[in-house]
Amino acid sequence: MSEPEAPTRGSRSAFDPDRPVNPVDLSAVKVSPDAVRGPGRADEHPTAPVPTVRLRHNRIELALHRIREATGSGDASTRPLLLLHGLGERTLAVVPAAAAAWPGPVWGLDFTGHGWSSVPRGGGYTVELLMADADAALAHLGRCTVFGRGLGAYVALLLAGARPSLVHGVVLTDGPGIVGGGIGPGAPRITVAPALDTTPDPFALAELTVDVRPPDYATTYLHQAVQLSELSEPISICGVVRPPWLDAVEGEPGVWTGPADEALARYATH
Repeated sequence: MSEPEAPTRGSRSAFDPDRPVNPVDLSAVKVSPDAVRGPGRADEHPTAPVPTVRLRHNRIELALHRIREATGSGDASTRPLLLLHGLGERTLAVVPAAAAAWPGPVWGLDFTGHGWSSVPRGGGYTVELLMADADAALAHLGRCTVFGRGLGAYVALLLAGARPSLVHGVVLTDGPGIVGGGIGPGAPRITVAPALDTTPDPFALAELTVDVRPPDYATTYLHQAVQLSELSEPISICGVVRPPWLDAVEGEPGVWTGPADEALARYATH
């Protein structure tokens, strides 16, 4: 019986912000042979979205895609919306339905080891590494509103606290990798993954599935965002999944809960 073909670069788990996600479905983020070696589904976007800007983050080359130009007028039309995808996903050349009315340009970042960004040798993924990826995008785009899905939602929350002057509100939505590895470290282990020059990087899937997310760590970044942002509610929770880190954030001042399109409308007009 022949071995299945390795997935082509960027061919698995495209970033589809409108795809429904089952609440706290841990099997959706567990790593299995099929998840890292299977042929995957047909790729409807075989080439990178254009135009694509290449950004340097240490030795990594990041892909930042301009998905759509500004469609509105006034001050809000100059502020970009930055999309951060979920674990194992990538940027698609489509705007999420919730963001259809966004007046400014829409951009999407491929995290390290995802989409058309570089794949490091031997793994070593942390959420802080991805936050630095997003920080490189902010350095290029300037002040943005951030729309995070799954793992990208957690990164967006940390980014709001780390760069409050550059993040004009974040929208946190459900998606792959939103749960993480819980509030405490698990048993010591050595990550072994196949050496594939493809994305998503198997090391990223293995390591970012078990990253530790203490609730007080998330609320520390929330408090920084709320204290230093010009917005009264710079964080919007727009999903149904509530892992411990997000459950802790939801009960804090400065957090708004509701539909994603309404959250974006609020940030576009303030």
